[in-house]
Amino acid sequence: MAPTLATTSDFKQFVVHEGHGVKGVSELKLKTLPELFIQPVERRLDTSKVLPDELIPVIDMSNSNDLEVTKSVCDAAEKWGFFQIVNHGVPLNIIEGVKEATHKFFELSTDEKKKYLSQNSPTKNVRFLTSFNPEMDKVYEWKDHLSCFYVSDEEALELWPSICKNQVLEYLKMCDSVVKTLLKVLIKGLGIPKLDETREPFLMGSKRINLNYYPVCPNPELSIGASGHSDVSTLTVLLQDQTGGLYVRKLDSDSWVHVPPVKEALTINIGDALQIMSNGRYKSVEHKVVANGHTNRISVPIFVNPRPSDVIGPLQEVINSGEKALYKQVLYSDYVKHFFRKSTNGKDTVDFAKI
Repeated sequence: MAPTLATTSDFKQFVVHEGHGVKGVSELKLKTLPELFIQPVERRLDTSKVLPDELIPVIDMSNSNDLEVTKSVCDAAEKWGFFQIVNHGVPLNIIEGVKEATHKFFELSTDEKKKYLSQNSPTKNVRFLTSFNPEMDKVYEWKDHLSCFYVSDEEALELWPSICKNQVLEYLKMCDSVVKTLLKVLIKGLGIPKLDETREPFLMGSKRINLNYYPVCPNPELSIGASGHSDVSTLTVLLQDQTGGLYVRKLDSDSWVHVPPVKEALTINIGDALQIMSNGRYKSVEHKVVANGHTNRISVPIFVNPRPSDVIGPLQEVINSGEKALYKQVLYSDYVKHFFRKSTNGKDTVDFAKI
């Protein structure tokens, strides 16, 4: 028998505290969207501002040392902040395995998923939650997600959900070489000869992987799957399914461009940390995900970050070339705390680091 949910507080209790998530609301087959999920107009996607003929770059990485390839990566990082890569070296069976594992996690019973709510989880590094910040968000995004901060293989195998941990861990490790290849190219584009042993942990010293689930939504035009935001990462590696729904703000405009899923591709975007380190050369851009009324959608982002204890700012080599620093030196953990203590709001987090 379906529960009686009349008020916003009823839905919050059902979604957040009882752990049903938006998947639970979707399964109620409501005809109209509950008020808790009806977004202000300015946070939805204005379809009149979508540029249908614009496409973000798709780059073939089969020869990553080729000058045309390296130029394409750096150009995309400067002009778009987003690009897709094919022939990246992550095997198709690993990609399909992590997609399947994501579906399996969200198909678990509420009682099983509830074990990973913040108040129940065996570790603060694994959390199951709805929306972006359910304690702060006045209106909820139409999204559930499992967030896993990687500490070690041992912790992952012991504390991540057993139904998906092996596939998620394997995928995370397979993407390491992709990230290193891209960072080598991007660092060289800043005039720094190589990604050395000291720089590598600074750029990719910590990782978080999320399993995102966007269930079928009543009145999807009134809601949003993920509100407009930029990532706090160095780089984000996103695995999309074939549903579509990711939109990127075109630089220096109020227009949006769809990022259509390309089979077997990985979607890469520049995060705030790399924008700051490159002194604004590479751009982290605002992006959002729409809700849809037809299909359950999943995505799997890997957020590749500096270590929490690292101090980030424009790289010395960039400033030595004569550029004026646009950003101050900021403890990375302070930057991340600033991001997570509020609701998402476009690109406003990066202002925290501006001089």
